[in-house]
Amino acid sequence: MPNQSIKLLMVLFLALFGLGLKGFATVADRVYFTTDIGDDATPEVLKSILSAKKGSIREIKFQKGTYHFYPDKGYESFVFISNHDNVLTRTAFPIDRQENLTIDGQGSTFIFHGLMVPFLITDSKNISIKNLSIDWQTPFNSEALVVAQDVANKTFDIKIGTEYPYAIRNDQLIFLKEYYEHSIGQSILYDPKRKAIAFDTEDYTPLTNLSKSAITRNTQSLKYKYSQDFKSEKTHPYGTQERLIAKELEPGLVRIFNHAKKLPPIGMILVGKGDQASNRVAPAFRVLNCETFNATNVTVHHAGGMGLIAENSSDLTLDAFNVRPSGNRMVSTTADATHFVGCRGKISIRNCVFNNQLDDASNIHGTYEEVVEQLDPYTLGVRIGHFQQQNFVLGKPGDSIGLIRLNESFDAYAKNTVESVQKINGRYHIIKFKDKLDTRIQPGDLLENLDAYPEVLVQNCTISNNRARGLLLSTPKKTVVEGNFFSTEMEAILIPVESGSWFESGSGANISITNNTFKDCQHSGFNRGVIRLVTDDESEHIAFRNIDIHGNTFEQFDNLILEVSNTENLRFEKNKITNSGTFPQKFPENPAVVVKTSKEVLFKDNTYTGKATQILSSDDPSIQAPLFN
Repeated sequence: MPNQSIKLLMVLFLALFGLGLKGFATVADRVYFTTDIGDDATPEVLKSILSAKKGSIREIKFQKGTYHFYPDKGYESFVFISNHDNVLTRTAFPIDRQENLTIDGQGSTFIFHGLMVPFLITDSKNISIKNLSIDWQTPFNSEALVVAQDVANKTFDIKIGTEYPYAIRNDQLIFLKEYYEHSIGQSILYDPKRKAIAFDTEDYTPLTNLSKSAITRNTQSLKYKYSQDFKSEKTHPYGTQERLIAKELEPGLVRIFNHAKKLPPIGMILVGKGDQASNRVAPAFRVLNCETFNATNVTVHHAGGMGLIAENSSDLTLDAFNVRPSGNRMVSTTADATHFVGCRGKISIRNCVFNNQLDDASNIHGTYEEVVEQLDPYTLGVRIGHFQQQNFVLGKPGDSIGLIRLNESFDAYAKNTVESVQKINGRYHIIKFKDKLDTRIQPGDLLENLDAYPEVLVQNCTISNNRARGLLLSTPKKTVVEGNFFSTEMEAILIPVESGSWFESGSGANISITNNTFKDCQHSGFNRGVIRLVTDDESEHIAFRNIDIHGNTFEQFDNLILEVSNTENLRFEKNKITNSGTFPQKFPENPAVVVKTSKEVLFKDNTYTGKATQILSSDDPSIQAPLFN
């Protein structure tokens, strides 16, 4: 069709839709934005959303193009986001108490600036986001090329490109951003040739940027009546001082002193994202208390936190939800690609690519909360264990809560039903129950929401080049992981019980891991299995049940494939294990499989052409039969 005809049709279309001078049109329950607002789309998009009554807008469409979103005119709110820092943030998309809404970018790119959460979606139902990509003009992390090292003086030099403005303040290297800054902080090496986490990076990073203070006095007088989280943003600096020193040799060339690990190899890219207690400030999607959320054909090129974090929501589907960096950047999101806390119904993750994020591809779990005290026969005061889970609500009225004492069992010793939850502050809540509390309750026991676990499907996804794990699965509901490709710095699949730091609840069960390919996982230097079932204590109680691992291919440079502990009824069948030869072996003494404190573990019809001289190490003599063909 001639360009003149196309332009005429567009004019007629916009006239029909009543296009105003601001680049948008409304007809009935639909809003259409054009690239006329692209220089800063925040005010016009925000005006339409804030003026909409519940359910009054069914569709928001964007003419295909590039739209910038600045925080200066954004909607401001203070948000507690699970597994993130608590922040005063701004957004252009405060989707609150909406129903049956679709946002269609029609292939558009949304570029954000500064401290913004692109999509804040709360208390809504049937929300769909599709056909758009999200990026930041200036990333929340920074990159520098290692160009020299001096082993005798324990220094190394980094070359910082002009796209990463910096300052040296009190001998500290500070990276400057739009509306934001960060120190080197948490750091890791990328291999620019592979555009992936560098082999054996754990020998070189993270940089040791803190040490004990040179002088501390009378610290024994600091007393606490209640448990404290000394990793929090308030207590993290206690008794520490900056260890690293930065000196500029010439513009763009900086020397780093006092690193305690091995000096980073020349030619690697050093990536830093700031201190642990202050570097998760801007996830791309935050979904809270929602029913039915769909993201289709969405790409998150970057976020200052997770690509998507969903809390206390149900029935979430990600189809072609991709997390991968834009241009020549090494990093996509600075934390997990996706994360689900206290969700229910079904989580479907299909046809997705999760590349180069600085944490896991997906973590699916509940939350333990700790009993502080019993206030009356029906009421408990409880504490949230991790500072980045503040204000998380354990349950809603009618939910079944289990009481756990992990040194006795991973299963609940008693159950009760929530009547109400009262938030006193971010970390202390009061929960009233419908029935009288069990007389065995003690301070320190844990509460777990037994209803807040989903079924899970992870299918036909590519998970690679990232820091940390592929999937963390902590749900007792049916879970299927099939047809995926994994190449991760740490475990490809971790099935944990984690009760001492993040307090992430859930004992994995009913998990099928089939027809996946695992290639060169655990290449960062940790001595762990590719698939790992583990608890964070030394008990012999059963935590995991009904695990089926079959039909998979493992192409590994090192020996250890499978670590099993605290498991009942695991089948490892018809899997193929080979040695890839991609990297040198780190732990050639390891067996292929380690099993402990488990029962009913079966190995059948597997093939092995790896390098391990011992196939199986087990504390159960009954699992010593011929194992592999």
